Amino acid sequence: MGKPFLTAAWRNLLMINFEADPAVLQPLVPYNTELDTWNNTLYISLVGFLFKNTRVKGLSLPFHRDFEEVNLRFYVRYKEDGSWKRGVVFVKEIVPKHMITFVANTVYKEKYAIHPMRHQWQHTPDNLLQVSYEWKVKQDWNFVKATAEKEALPITPGSEAEFITDHYWGYTQMAAARTGEYQVSHPQWRTHRIIDYSYRCNTAALYGPAFVPMLQQAPVSALLAEGSDISVMPKKLL
Repeated sequence: MGKPFLTAAWRNLLMINFEADPAVLQPLVPYNTELDTWNNTLYISLVGFLFKNTRVKGLSLPFHRDFEEVNLRFYVRYKEDGSWKRGVVFVKEIVPKHMITFVANTVYKEKYAIHPMRHQWQHTPDNLLQVSYEWKVKQDWNFVKATAEKEALPITPGSEAEFITDHYWGYTQMAAARTGEYQVSHPQWRTHRIIDYSYRCNTAALYGPAFVPMLQQAPVSALLAEGSDISVMPKKLL
């Protein structure tokens, strides 16, 4: 295995999960991959987290080490040598940094967009963890927020949380019959039990009207993963 293209720590990943409409997602499925489900449910997730200590090819870019990201992603799988690889496809990834957007869109052909962002982590006197990520769309602040227990616990094998978090590949549509694949390496994360959560998202402005019904319905679940150091390997073409 070669050297990573990007290394960082991903911390406090808040994932709000919805049942997805396959008719909307199918045109976005990269060539030779297929939609992946858990317990016959197709998921789409609104995810907020923090990048820390970010390095590209070992280099730390000034003012680009620590920053927020919010993305909308869904789940696919790809069969290689008779075995399935589980991965994600991003509808759009929001960050506040121009250079990160330029590199991701140019090298990985992802769909990054720039919006003002902010976050807050807080431990309450009653030993709870409060996490929020916000991004500005036009003049309004969108957000994902949660209150959770401070202690993080291992993920139960075979659970929904394992399905949502244990996707270690990214897939992008490079051309009509060409897909890009890259590996994201990290240990299995522990998760905090969520007590309450909320979100606000201008779905039509960010993702288009086809996604509005999916993100207006009641979420299926929410997860808060503590995160870890991660490595993103160079992309290859399938």
